[in-house]
Amino acid sequence: MKTEKFNYDLPEHLIAQYPSKNRVDSRLLACINEAEHRQFKDIASYMEKGDLLVVNQTSVIPARLHGEKSTGGKVEIFLERFLSHHQTLVQIKSSRSPKEQTQLNFCFDSKNFSAVVTGRQDNFFILEWASDPHEIFESFGEIPLPPYMHRSAEKIDEERYETVYADTQRKESVAAPTAGMHFDAQLLDEIKSKGVTLGYLNLQVGAGTFQPVKTELITEHQIHKELIEVDARLIDQIKQTKARGGRVIAVGTTSVRALETACQQDLQPFVGETQLFIYPGYKFKVVDLMITNFHLPKSSLLMLVAAFIGYEKMIDLYQLAIDKEYRFLSYGDAMLLKKNEI
Repeated sequence: MKTEKFNYDLPEHLIAQYPSKNRVDSRLLACINEAEHRQFKDIASYMEKGDLLVVNQTSVIPARLHGEKSTGGKVEIFLERFLSHHQTLVQIKSSRSPKEQTQLNFCFDSKNFSAVVTGRQDNFFILEWASDPHEIFESFGEIPLPPYMHRSAEKIDEERYETVYADTQRKESVAAPTAGMHFDAQLLDEIKSKGVTLGYLNLQVGAGTFQPVKTELITEHQIHKELIEVDARLIDQIKQTKARGGRVIAVGTTSVRALETACQQDLQPFVGETQLFIYPGYKFKVVDLMITNFHLPKSSLLMLVAAFIGYEKMIDLYQLAIDKEYRFLSYGDAMLLKKNEI
């Protein structure tokens, strides 16, 4: 299948630059049997006793730093992941790509920090830090708003570019699992009161999630790797849910990717990297319903949605969302989708 089939015209004014006033105020395009236009706060009405709602508990690290090369040129670095206590994998923006052994210098609150470029890994750079980079990013990093938000991070993003259930002891992602940002504590309580069980996993969202597929054929694309943890407790919850005839409802494409990775051979706990690429033709083994935002043209996330509900339905729903002026991308509105059974 050609990548161009996943292109569509996304009007600039539909790309949400700020979150809705309240998390649950977002609109919801629900498509269980037919398309319905609702508010996200209504989503509990689609859930039933015995269902399992699976969320990604990852937390967002302030992943952007500004500094300069030892030669004086300005640099912006964007964290992909920590490799060790002194090494990171990053993207670097500068007038010229830094060479190996280039030193990068940073000054925050009159404190100086430095890192040396020690190698490359695909489009990323490996940095060796003179001090613990975890503390540097935690203390001085900026919230890593996606590139399609044409503004700097503000106070509101400290709260809203994060889910209410994020494990803030584990700041490991450089992008939020945005479908989960529509839930507030009250809505989660309402869902649990219906007899719906909550399950938790962890997928460390990397910057690769924003990269469009550039190959002519989607099968030629080398998808980004992400670290996931699906523990034994969640596996037991899934098995119990399926045994009683309940449904597994995944919040976000990250939860879908993690769950489907854990059952590639048999449904069992999984800790490690996933490079699972889900596109039309993939047979889903665990997930029955998915909650997701609207995704970029030619993105691997859009391809996952097409695999889940069918290509033609995806095209129709996205056109409907554009016609009805839904808000797109990270701070945008949401969809509730049922797996295509064909």
